[in-house]
Amino acid sequence: MIKSWMVIGGVAFLVALCANFITPSDVKWFKRLQRPRWLTFEAAIPVIWTVVFTCGAWSAYIVWEKNPGTTTTWLLMGLYLLLEIVTVAYNPVMLRTRHLRAGTILGGTGFVIGVILAIAVYPISGWATLLLVPYLLWSPIGTYTTKVMERLNPQDV
Repeated sequence: MIKSWMVIGGVAFLVALCANFITPSDVKWFKRLQRPRWLTFEAAIPVIWTVVFTCGAWSAYIVWEKNPGTTTTWLLMGLYLLLEIVTVAYNPVMLRTRHLRAGTILGGTGFVIGVILAIAVYPISGWATLLLVPYLLWSPIGTYTTKVMERLNPQDV
C-alpha cells in the first residue's frame, strides 16, 4: 500500500522539478544582474529552499494524517499544492520573462497564500503550522531581495 507521505513527497518532488524549465540564456541573464551588497548567502539558497519545501511537505503529511480524505483536508492539500506551484514558478517565470517584478509578485503572492494556509492549518495541528514558519520567514527575504534587485536593475523590471 502506498503511504500518504510517499504521495505527498512525490507530488512535492514532481512540482519542484518544474523549476528546471529554464535555459542557459535565462541563467546568463540572471547572473549578469546587480545584487545587493548584503546578499552574501546566495550559495546557501538551494539548501534553504530544500529545508523549506521539506518542512512544507511534512506539514501537509501531518494535516493529512489528522483527517485523511475529508473535504477540508483535500481543500488544504489543494492549498499546499497551490503554494508550492506559486513558489516554484518564481524562477522559471522570472527568468523566462526576464522581469524581476514577476518574481516579486510571485514571492508576495506565495507569502499571502502561506499565511492563509498557516491560519487554516492551526486548528488542526500546531506542529503543522510550526513547520510552515520556515516558509513564512524565508519567503519575505527572497521577495525583498528581488524587490531590491528591481531597484538595482531598472532595465529588467
